[in-house]
Amino acid sequence: MAAKDIRHTRLGYVALNVSDIKASEAFYGAIVGLTASADSTEDVVFFRCSDRHHDLMLCQDGNDHGLKRVGWELESPETVDIARFHFQSLGLPIVEVPDDEAARLGIDFGFRTVYDKLGAVFEYYSAMNKAAPAFTPTHTKIARLGHVVLNTPHHREVEDFLLNQMNFRASDRVDGMVTFMRCFPNPFHHSLGLSAGQAQRLNHVNFMVTEIDDIGRAMNRMKANDVKIVYGPGRHPPSESIFLYFLDPDGITVEYSFGMEEFPEIGPRNPRLLEAKLESVDFWGACRSRASAIVECFSHFKAKRLNADVFQEQSRNRHRCSERYRTGHLRKIGRSRCQSRAWRYSRGHVEGFGGAAARADRNRLLRSFKGRGGK
Repeated sequence: MAAKDIRHTRLGYVALNVSDIKASEAFYGAIVGLTASADSTEDVVFFRCSDRHHDLMLCQDGNDHGLKRVGWELESPETVDIARFHFQSLGLPIVEVPDDEAARLGIDFGFRTVYDKLGAVFEYYSAMNKAAPAFTPTHTKIARLGHVVLNTPHHREVEDFLLNQMNFRASDRVDGMVTFMRCFPNPFHHSLGLSAGQAQRLNHVNFMVTEIDDIGRAMNRMKANDVKIVYGPGRHPPSESIFLYFLDPDGITVEYSFGMEEFPEIGPRNPRLLEAKLESVDFWGACRSRASAIVECFSHFKAKRLNADVFQEQSRNRHRCSERYRTGHLRKIGRSRCQSRAWRYSRGHVEGFGGAAARADRNRLLRSFKGRGGK
């Protein structure tokens, strides 16, 4: 038994901590277009965009917000056992999902673990209950939960661990910025992105849509509902996806994307190494002023190897400042003030791994592990 025997079916679900579950429930239902489950409670809301019990889980535990955990569906119960044994042999903490919690989640059984240099809790299981009724698209034809991107200051070490110990495969890399990875043998270009950043935190959650028109309609819907568009529309060269990024009520970044390269299990192409420049992130380059700001920000922060969302946030701030200056709302604003906003954003003050609530989850997992004889 080895890492190569850990065979994934798909990215199972993403669980988020939110600060106001009613506001987030309204957003992910009415704005994103997901269907809420009847199993939801006052402090836990399940959403789906497939025929399964849930694809997204919202939890409220205090006022913290960010990533709670990521669920991965494996091919069989035997594969779950293989993963458990392999991770135990590496010294990773293992905590079983209690039977009553597994029943609420609609999964057969599972366990959770965390690799400390990544910091995100991963849950593994092999089957999830079907939903009744099945997901029916509303304003957006959502095809599936697409991927999650996580930031880490230990980019190379975490990438190596995911590739060699968790059976992910690299599809493409943007040099020094991000690695796009698929959970093998799932064919889609990436179900997990690993981004170089200053802190362990959530970068964004993605939902794949069925038509390019879903992207255009979403842009107008976000504007009509005063939802902040972070970046886009644009087109990612690595996956060839057309994208739109926007913010939920807690400032967590959500992405719609259309189209994605698929890989065969046998004989896939080799991963490409793309130059760290705007054209490697966005074919279209958004507006010219914003594109130049992103390139300038990248040049300024290149030595710090910050991830792309810093450049996007800084370009937004500069664009916002220049607009306010031109319209007379602001007489003078220094470059340093714009940069400080981007710096706070890059340090994880906007979207961490769930703040104290997520840290408590990880600490409970680690304490349980130590109590069972772990080191």
